[in-house]
Amino acid sequence: MQASVRRLVLYPLGAARLGPVTDLLLRPSPHLLSPRSRTLFSETGIWDKDYRTETRRRVEEWWHPRIMAQWQKDSPEEGQSKKKFYVLSMFPYPSGRLHMGHVRVYTISDTIGHFQRMRGHQVLNPMGWDAFGLPAENAAIERGLDPEEWTKRNIESMREQLDSLGLCFNWDREVTTCLPDYYRWTQYLFIKLFEAGLAYQKEAVVNWDPVDQTVLADEQVDENGCSWRSGALVEQKLLTQWFIKTTNYGKPLLDALADLPEWYGVKAMQANWIGECTGCYFDFKLKVNGKETGETLSAYSSSPETVFGAAYLAILPSHRLLHGSSSVRSVLEKAFQPGRGEQNFTPTPTCVWAHNTHFDQWYVCSFLHFFLYVMFMLLFILLGAPDCSEEDLSVAKALNLKWITVLKSHEDGTETLINSDEFSGLTREEAFHSITQKAREQKVGGHLTSSKLRDWLISRQRYWGTPIPVVHCGSCGPVAVPEEDLPVTLPKLPSLSGKGASPLESAYDWVNCKCPRCKGPARRETDTMDTFVDSAWYYFRYTDPHNPQRPFERHLADHWLPVDVYIGGKEHAVMHLYYARFLCHFCRDQGLVDHREPFRKLLVQGLIKGQTFKLADSGQYLKKEEIDFTGNEPVALNGGRLEVTFEKMSKSKHNGLDPQEVVQQYGVDTVRLYILYAAPPEQDILWNVKTDALPGVLRWQSRLWQLVTKLRGARQLGDFPNPSLLKKKELTETKRIWQNKNYAIKEVTTHFTEDFLFNAAMSRLMGLTNTLSSATVRVVQHSLEFEEALAALIMMTAPMAPHLASELWAGLCQVKNPVSPLLRGGDVLQQPWPTVDPEYLEAPDFVELSVLINNKACGTVTVSVQESKELDLVQKLVLESPLGQKLLRERSIKRAILSPRTALINFLVDE
Repeated sequence: MQASVRRLVLYPLGAARLGPVTDLLLRPSPHLLSPRSRTLFSETGIWDKDYRTETRRRVEEWWHPRIMAQWQKDSPEEGQSKKKFYVLSMFPYPSGRLHMGHVRVYTISDTIGHFQRMRGHQVLNPMGWDAFGLPAENAAIERGLDPEEWTKRNIESMREQLDSLGLCFNWDREVTTCLPDYYRWTQYLFIKLFEAGLAYQKEAVVNWDPVDQTVLADEQVDENGCSWRSGALVEQKLLTQWFIKTTNYGKPLLDALADLPEWYGVKAMQANWIGECTGCYFDFKLKVNGKETGETLSAYSSSPETVFGAAYLAILPSHRLLHGSSSVRSVLEKAFQPGRGEQNFTPTPTCVWAHNTHFDQWYVCSFLHFFLYVMFMLLFILLGAPDCSEEDLSVAKALNLKWITVLKSHEDGTETLINSDEFSGLTREEAFHSITQKAREQKVGGHLTSSKLRDWLISRQRYWGTPIPVVHCGSCGPVAVPEEDLPVTLPKLPSLSGKGASPLESAYDWVNCKCPRCKGPARRETDTMDTFVDSAWYYFRYTDPHNPQRPFERHLADHWLPVDVYIGGKEHAVMHLYYARFLCHFCRDQGLVDHREPFRKLLVQGLIKGQTFKLADSGQYLKKEEIDFTGNEPVALNGGRLEVTFEKMSKSKHNGLDPQEVVQQYGVDTVRLYILYAAPPEQDILWNVKTDALPGVLRWQSRLWQLVTKLRGARQLGDFPNPSLLKKKELTETKRIWQNKNYAIKEVTTHFTEDFLFNAAMSRLMGLTNTLSSATVRVVQHSLEFEEALAALIMMTAPMAPHLASELWAGLCQVKNPVSPLLRGGDVLQQPWPTVDPEYLEAPDFVELSVLINNKACGTVTVSVQESKELDLVQKLVLESPLGQKLLRERSIKRAILSPRTALINFLVDE
């Protein structure tokens, strides 16, 4: 008994990061199983005819360490001849607890990873931690802890939770953004941006979160003017901040979207964020009474080709020059007359002039009222060209300015440039390209972008972030820290409260340093980077995570990139993806990598929503113990009228789920199958275990088990399998099994590779299960088709339910007198993915049509190939079928959608 007990492991599936398999196997169990439950075939060689709860637990306990160990053993090596497949799920912030959203995204990535490995690919499925950020710092302040220690504990806890879910990640490539061996290279990339003129510092009116005491980028402020994280009403504050000039890449990023056909639904969001890139910024130096001021302005022009005909720069009254420490502030204030009526406001000229050194043009600076020119409401500085804009013309006339005509119209409707130096005689289109190109060459602007796109504000006045590797010298100005001195590490601080400034300001010994250039006294930059900088390049580091010499070797990045499938929430469809794409474009321009786009295909998954119980009158959310569930409908114990809905899970709504409790109750494979079956990945899942999805998943697992039991029982009858003994009717039955098998392989493979409709794939496998379950005993006993179809069914189930499929495969491979060469040695996840028999591709007679109701798979109906193409006929056949009679007879059908290519019909009905 002692030896057998030592073979057990904890349930749920282990609570520590995967170590040697023997460590997990020798870990004692908190419960002893009865002798009857100790009939796991892989352990005893005895097949239990029924799939009970204890059987399921033993299956997952037994196979969990073996599956994990095999995955690590097969860890990808770049020198292999196999085709690569890089599946990446967005790495989590280490809060300390997984939520059901994590379980969903990582179940999807794990399923795809297993599938692609069975297809013979060299699979990379890494995991890491987006570990810097405000939550850890605030939690550390509240608890009096070091944020590093807090984060470390959370990572250890979440790693254990991920392992308990049986997820196969390449842990040998784990990255953690708060460790110096990672953020050293974040700082390295920042310096590359700085040296390229793309990282710069300027005074700006910024969004200030008074609760979190830090700056927010525009996109981190919601439509109500509140912080995305704390919910506080955002204030405006003037600070000197670091920016990355992402606007220089506006046009390339917009154009490259055309090369991403499989970014379904996200391309439009990215394009809208970037905007129409039809203009550019030009840089100007400001002078007062002919004297240099040291100030440089970038002004947007929607018609760059008319730059020689521009007359003024228009500045909004909210511009930083009127509110900061600018040397021209006092001059501008004299010209600005606040308090005048908004509708009566007129442009005001100043004695400040802007000089473009490249084009040798001078422009007067004017105030442009926000409400007067709504079309430019997102611009702080506008270059006015009267020749091509009625609005610009009216401003120039109001200021009594002179300007040069630079456009000449021709009878054929074309226009050419005049009075434009070397560009005279060019068409507008030719001049547009030539002038912007020359501006780029001379580094005075010219990068095509939109009027609404802004540079990336990365400064944060907090401690727990990547230090910005810059030193400020009174003689040399801002100087990048030399590469050999990286990383600039965070000092230990007794207190993390910065009181409106960065806590790093108090680290005097750390702040005061020597200038790397002149060796004089200097001060370190005390702002830290936005955590979006850390996550903008982590997919690169996974390709070469332990390199101490550079962020990654180019040949390794070129081997793995682009990521084949990137999985994450739609809330990251704009900011994170935009920044990640920008940095990949930049790295290619720097010669660090060959690919310009980092992600080939996106899989944007929906939320898992929990059931909420809310009092209709007060809006108060009730806990489940405040509800009476004994009747047909839930009732509030206090007698109040109850509203039952599904909302995003949160503590305040009392509708959250602990993944470990769910797994403890139902098992890992059941939870995985439910998540994949309940809804397509992009749709929200309404978590309700009383729906058809969970009972259906439980029944299917039992039916799969019964199929192996059925085959093993038939082969125990004594006769050696002999297909020639089958009668004509039985041969027809075997042909039907063969056709269903091939059809299932074709459809499931398509769903796993193209649209990721795992629910439709499972529906197809359930259809094949139905076909095999109805097979007669003699067909089971003597036919090769049944054996091969069951083998294919188990193999196709394996990526989604690896523990159950592994035990089913073990039982199948040890069946008496096997006739199929498929039943060879090795675990199911080591088998090649089944392929369609060539004969089947010639001309199938019928198809197994998946039936969905309100996007949920409900079963299958067999129809001929010809019938499957006609909506009216298919709808009629489904409604007349037993399945249709059961599920649709008394329901009002609003619409039916037929997809002949995927053999699927979706009925939209009233709930």
